[in-house]
Amino acid sequence: MKIAISSVGDSLDSQVADVFGRCLYFIIVEIEDGKIIKTGVLKNENESQQSGAGIATSQLMVDEKIETVIAKNIGPKADDVLKQFKIEVYNADGSIKEAIDSFIAKNNK
Repeated sequence: MKIAISSVGDSLDSQVADVFGRCLYFIIVEIEDGKIIKTGVLKNENESQQSGAGIATSQLMVDEKIETVIAKNIGPKADDVLKQFKIEVYNADGSIKEAIDSFIAKNNK
């Protein structure tokens, strides 16, 4: 499973960003059998767009073949695009590492 977590920084120690469409980075995590098998960083080039950042960022998730997004807040238009492409959305706060650990714990029962 390929997950994108909206982030204020480019590491697992960074905090989950307050917003989805205008976050600075996405931490990309691939999980298999409840374990992290790969991590990466994706710079969000849409963060400074005048308008439509959420929709453009949702399209970025589609293009990157993301299956799940973890974010603190997602706007309604961005959420609609993610749902249209069957990308699951989970809310989280705190550090990226905490968000990933919580996601794994909830989804591997």
